[in-house]
Amino acid sequence: MANRARNFWQRISDGITLQQLWSQLSVEARASYRLYSAEVDWARVRNEKRSRRAQRVISGLFWAMVMKLSPARRVLLVAALIMLFFFGIYFRSRNFEFQIPNLAFLSAILLFVLLAFELADRVTMKRDLEIAKEIQTWLMPAAAPQVPGVEIAFSTRPANTVAGDYYDTFLRSSTEADSETCPPLLLIVADVAGKSVPAALLMATLQASLRTLAAVCASPLDLVQRLNRYCCEQNIGRKRFTTAFLAQFDPQTRQLTYVNAGHNWPVLRRASGAVERLETGGVPLGLMPNAHYESAEVSLAPGDLLVVFTDGLVEAENIEEQEYGEARMFATLAMCPGASASEVLRNLMGSADQFSGGAPQHDDITCLIMRVLPAEPQARRQSLANIVPVLAESTRTHMS
Repeated sequence: MANRARNFWQRISDGITLQQLWSQLSVEARASYRLYSAEVDWARVRNEKRSRRAQRVISGLFWAMVMKLSPARRVLLVAALIMLFFFGIYFRSRNFEFQIPNLAFLSAILLFVLLAFELADRVTMKRDLEIAKEIQTWLMPAAAPQVPGVEIAFSTRPANTVAGDYYDTFLRSSTEADSETCPPLLLIVADVAGKSVPAALLMATLQASLRTLAAVCASPLDLVQRLNRYCCEQNIGRKRFTTAFLAQFDPQTRQLTYVNAGHNWPVLRRASGAVERLETGGVPLGLMPNAHYESAEVSLAPGDLLVVFTDGLVEAENIEEQEYGEARMFATLAMCPGASASEVLRNLMGSADQFSGGAPQHDDITCLIMRVLPAEPQARRQSLANIVPVLAESTRTHMS
């Protein structure tokens, strides 16, 4: 009997401790309360007398939950609740006896049926979302292209199954460049307003249009302007917009040409420790068809680090609803001078996770790191390449 009870508990709890279960329940309770309380008329609640304030809050939360159900399920829920608090009726007279038993058991059955309906919907939706997530991963680069002199690392973490963040890195085809030179590298990080399925659908259209336009647009400025017009055509009612940072890096000259379309200002941390923000650009994509954009150029040097991120990183919250903030991001970057791009990315994401401490993630988090490799290793390899033939010739002379 004890083994059965132990196996049963292991099965329903997945083996996690009571403290972990309580922590998980607390996180889910706060997330649910935040969802339902958003539909409560708090201005009206504050105007109520203190004696009726609690009643108004409970009523508002109840209707916020009930209205999430279909009409048939609302009726089923109300019927189950009535039966739950119905303690039965017993009436007896001289020649007549009438009795309605306690219907709590029938209420439990109806609530279980309602739970089964909701779980079926959730399982179906989760399966569809997993397929959408798999398709979305196909749209993102699995690995950064190999570019001489730089290293690139990126990571994205959706708040839900699918995300509205988008990142991409690819080499632009160049007919003018010879076969021995590396073509320009295009970098983009974008954030569609909102999250989950609507934002993910818009992200997919943005990815397709960007790849198409990149083949015909000569400069990043032209690419952003045409991308903005396309987003405006798709943004009916101007209800959705997209912030984006788009840059083109020339490996030969180490020149970075960029346009910031309303995105969080990327961080350019010089090898000396100085910090620059890349803010030149214009408004987010999809708001104004004739919006004016500007581009800017910046020269990168060996050891420089470019950090492009979405607002989900700096706005990550802990349990006390405090934000991670740019100050902590700068402190993390300062702690790893000379680290590789992948190490910087790992430290940055780990720092945000440690700060959040298990609090629910409210927004998608995406981060792209590009680091210009120091010149010393390349110079050292060139020196060795020049020294080896001389040593070989000296050895042959000595042996002869």
